[in-house]
Amino acid sequence: MKAIPFLVSFITTGRLHGLEIGSPLGEVDEAIHCKFIDDACRSGLSLRRDYGFFEFSFNPGPEWVMANCSIQLHRLASGGSMPREWRKSMQVDFPQYLAWDELWDALSRTPEAPAMKVTDQGGFLEHRAAVADVNVSVIVSDDHEERGRSLGHGDVWSVSMWAADPTP
Repeated sequence: MKAIPFLVSFITTGRLHGLEIGSPLGEVDEAIHCKFIDDACRSGLSLRRDYGFFEFSFNPGPEWVMANCSIQLHRLASGGSMPREWRKSMQVDFPQYLAWDELWDALSRTPEAPAMKVTDQGGFLEHRAAVADVNVSVIVSDDHEERGRSLGHGDVWSVSMWAADPTP
């Protein structure tokens, strides 16, 4: 699968390879087959699992459950083996750079596309939407640097999801 259809699905469904907010750690282990580093806080109140350009955070309970997930596309700009590992292990082909215009074009042609609110984040633009009970966010570089070992203007920095705040 190519990156754009994969990300459109992530944004419109709030799911990643069948995983959603609240999925237990065991399901993440079954779904994601890449090397990772776990970073647990000393108090035992959170766990972050870093797969290189994918990161998950978990909340404790009877078992760890997914609290958020982010795809750190900016880490691909420097090259390296991450895109090859993800393509081989997870069957998703990510480019070194991904322009927001390309992702938005595909997303806007999708009937399930959410309305996205844009806010300035000081050098970045955040495109945020609520999808069912999940928030999704696309962070886009808003500086004017040329592409190189870092992203250029208009490239996607990251795509994230986390639980929406409960309505009072």
